[in-house]
Amino acid sequence: MRVTQVKLQKKHIVLRCEAKEENCHPGDLVVIETKEGPQMGRVLSEPQEINTEIFSKPTHSILRLASDEDCKKQEEEEKRAAEAVRKCKEKVEQLELPMKIVGVNFQPGGEKITFFFTAETRVNFRELVKQLASEFRTRIEMRQIGARNEAKMMGGVGCCGLPLCCATFLPDFEPVTIRMAKDQGLSLDPTKISGLCGRLLCCLEYEADTYSEFLKDLPKCGSKIVTSFGEGKVIKQNVLSKTLLVEFDDGRQITISADEIKPKVP
Repeated sequence: MRVTQVKLQKKHIVLRCEAKEENCHPGDLVVIETKEGPQMGRVLSEPQEINTEIFSKPTHSILRLASDEDCKKQEEEEKRAAEAVRKCKEKVEQLELPMKIVGVNFQPGGEKITFFFTAETRVNFRELVKQLASEFRTRIEMRQIGARNEAKMMGGVGCCGLPLCCATFLPDFEPVTIRMAKDQGLSLDPTKISGLCGRLLCCLEYEADTYSEFLKDLPKCGSKIVTSFGEGKVIKQNVLSKTLLVEFDDGRQITISADEIKPKVP
């Protein structure tokens, strides 16, 4: 199977796509099949053959190279979406509703328009829906999303200097806890372990299982251990190298490997 990477035009998301027989190259605009219907994207890499017995099959496929008509339709849709968001924001301001409009999605066929918004509390948007339905002459849905989904829709650059994970390759959000930051020895300063969304960094979860597994072999900070240098107290851990900084009663501080710990004599 030939597979390539395609970045969606309307979103900051990169998808693995089956290239089939299309002769596409990096930079080409293509139309791909997604859950939301056909969408345009830009090819990022040369198609490569993969062994489907080893690698998972992509869930998307390239339908065709984008034509001038596809590009024109895409441009019209973007203008239409921008205009819809503008009008919705105007009505929100007029009705003085405590909500922030983030984006919009048009259902194929024009049967429904979905507006995405964030809000700190529940919002009574019945009058807003009534006015929007009258404006667009179709069914309107208002969908409240969280801070992480807002970041996924808007995109941006993280503290690492790279595009946000949620806006590029993360399909779903995994639970992230402060325990993961503690296990990895990171600063618990919220400004250093939070993303643009204000929530804990998604990347804290990437190596959480590895740190959790390694920590099983290391004594906790503050515990007493016996080494070839005598008995001392663990004051710092280096989880990945499996070493410990140990302080002895005479004030000495020595770094030892976890393998050097001796069993305590009963």
